[in-house]
Amino acid sequence: MHRATKIVATIGPASSTPEILLQMIKAGLDVVRLNFSHGTADDHRQRAEYVREAARQAGREVAIMADLQGPKIRVGKFENGKTTLIPGNPFVLDSECELGNDDRVGLDYKDLPRDLKPGDVLLLNDGLIVLDVVRVLGSEIHTTVKIGGELSNNKGINRQGGGLTAPALTAKDMEDIRTAMSLGVDFVAVSFPKNATDMEMARQLANIAGAPYGIKPKMIAKIERAEAIPALQGILDASDGIMVARGDLAVEVGNAAVPALQKRMIRMARESNKFVITATQMMESMIYAPVPTRAEVSDVANAVLDGTDAVMLSAESAAGKYPVQTIETMAAICVEAEKSEQSELDKDFLDRTFTRIDQSIAMGALFTAFHLGAKAIVALTESGSTALWMSRHWTHVPIFALTPRVGSERAMAIYRNVTSLHLDTSSDRDTALQQALETVVSKGYASRGDMVVLTVGEPMGQAGGTNTLKIVRVGEPY
Repeated sequence: MHRATKIVATIGPASSTPEILLQMIKAGLDVVRLNFSHGTADDHRQRAEYVREAARQAGREVAIMADLQGPKIRVGKFENGKTTLIPGNPFVLDSECELGNDDRVGLDYKDLPRDLKPGDVLLLNDGLIVLDVVRVLGSEIHTTVKIGGELSNNKGINRQGGGLTAPALTAKDMEDIRTAMSLGVDFVAVSFPKNATDMEMARQLANIAGAPYGIKPKMIAKIERAEAIPALQGILDASDGIMVARGDLAVEVGNAAVPALQKRMIRMARESNKFVITATQMMESMIYAPVPTRAEVSDVANAVLDGTDAVMLSAESAAGKYPVQTIETMAAICVEAEKSEQSELDKDFLDRTFTRIDQSIAMGALFTAFHLGAKAIVALTESGSTALWMSRHWTHVPIFALTPRVGSERAMAIYRNVTSLHLDTSSDRDTALQQALETVVSKGYASRGDMVVLTVGEPMGQAGGTNTLKIVRVGEPY
């Protein structure tokens, strides 16, 4: 069964062997996430090699995403590894404290006291612990515990409503970008960007670091700060895609606000011709259980119905007991949800203008295939832009993007409803189109008598050069 929605999975201790990775790819994994918050450069290098080898064995390209840690603001370490905070009791966050105890703890972000004032609310450990700021004295933030519980080493800190000044790119992130480029990653995800400038800086660093390897990765903005919401359009314009990172975002804006924001972000990304990933706790219970909860099934299905390009697994695949089964389950949910989706292509095209020839051809192919009931759309593309534009609209007609560039093939692994295939195109247009048709037929995506819509550019081999639309029936002469 053709599945349009892509699956991103984090790899870690539970999934870092070639055998498990091969099973995950066969189960439906499209993009592998390397979480740079954990592990060494050598760990990531080894895992990237395993991914490439498993993908080769599976016979298809799988993309790799490097997810930067960003300025994760955390408490320091405790003498005993943890403490228990009691509601109503005082507790001090002290940037000069070395080892914490029952009364105070240190900070890894030394400028935090400068960002706070009395009346601010701090949320620790993903919002499970709540502290009210009473006063700030030099390096010390004096608080009263509002909601208590166990607090252990290195738990995260957010300010309710956002507003912390930590830069999106840390020194560690800059070093990690260099490592990621040496691994040949396809996507770089930037944590906690506040505005377009953060993304522009990250892209510049990635392009410079990638130049010796001939790499320009696609840049993903993780939307997880309250300040990013009013700046969303600018961030979209400066990025190739976004991630709806619901964990830290929910802590800053409140859990209740996140579902509506998710729908808004997905809609804005599609309207801006950007891809979008929905992430965080999608199949959380499958870390320990062989089946998801009904609520998790609904969550994944609703993200699909919202129009997300991809759904993402974190601890479920990195540290869970059932990494392969989780991907199989998620893929099945996506397929079922897609069956019920209504195409609104005609409405989408109302009041739309296209100023580029290649974009006009892409939209014409989509419209034609939908109304003629074509079996497939086959796009010969260098950069993948034609496939991206087509994938912003839902038609139930699968899109097959054939490209001679491995980088483009991997980048398209995240586009909704796009199957990317490798094709060493001939410089002769008709020969290339015939090869493209044969490739799609040989892989079982179309058969004799099926109508197929083709797009191609003349002369061949130019990015952004798509200018021809052709309708053929498989098995009939051109």
